[in-house]
Amino acid sequence: MLLPPTAVAVLMAAHAADPVRVDGRGAEELYAERTLAWIERHTPDAGEALRLAALCQHLERWSVPRSSYPLDKPGYLRWRKFLYAHQAERARELLVGAGVAAEIADRVAFLVAKNDLKGDADSQALEDAACLVFLDGEIHAFAAAHADYPAAKFVDILAKTWRKMGARGRELALTLALPPGISALVAQAVEQASTQPTVSRTT
Repeated sequence: MLLPPTAVAVLMAAHAADPVRVDGRGAEELYAERTLAWIERHTPDAGEALRLAALCQHLERWSVPRSSYPLDKPGYLRWRKFLYAHQAERARELLVGAGVAAEIADRVAFLVAKNDLKGDADSQALEDAACLVFLDGEIHAFAAAHADYPAAKFVDILAKTWRKMGARGRELALTLALPPGISALVAQAVEQASTQPTVSRTT
């Protein structure tokens, strides 16, 4: 499905403003492209709203740094709650301004706000895509940045990621070619996740 070119251009321009650069591009430009690629693999018949939501998954997240809230768990939860609402509203604003129908923009905002992850198939697909981006493209850097973490803590983080995913997301995750060390930790996380309750929101 071809997305409205004006809408895509507007969203990618917003991502390009990310001050974190990767090969001369905004880091969130690359993140948006990867998320959309996973949606297309996860749900080949995804509708326009879900595909646009994939491009909005981290919309202007860089503008609300984690450090703008207290660096404790309550601060994290407040930051995350604000972030979801902010991203949803900005997605709606930018898409309507780009000529996208209001009902589509509203649906994108609903998905980006993560209002019904387990009850809405598109919401779960978007969550799966976010987890797959992490496992496929970010886990190596995450592991390197947190090399001081004990293995148990790393396994717990991976288990939480696994519990966020639906059946299709997990199926795709098992196809990833991960380094042996990380693969072993993922295997432990999958076993751990099977004995713990489902997590309802992404980080």
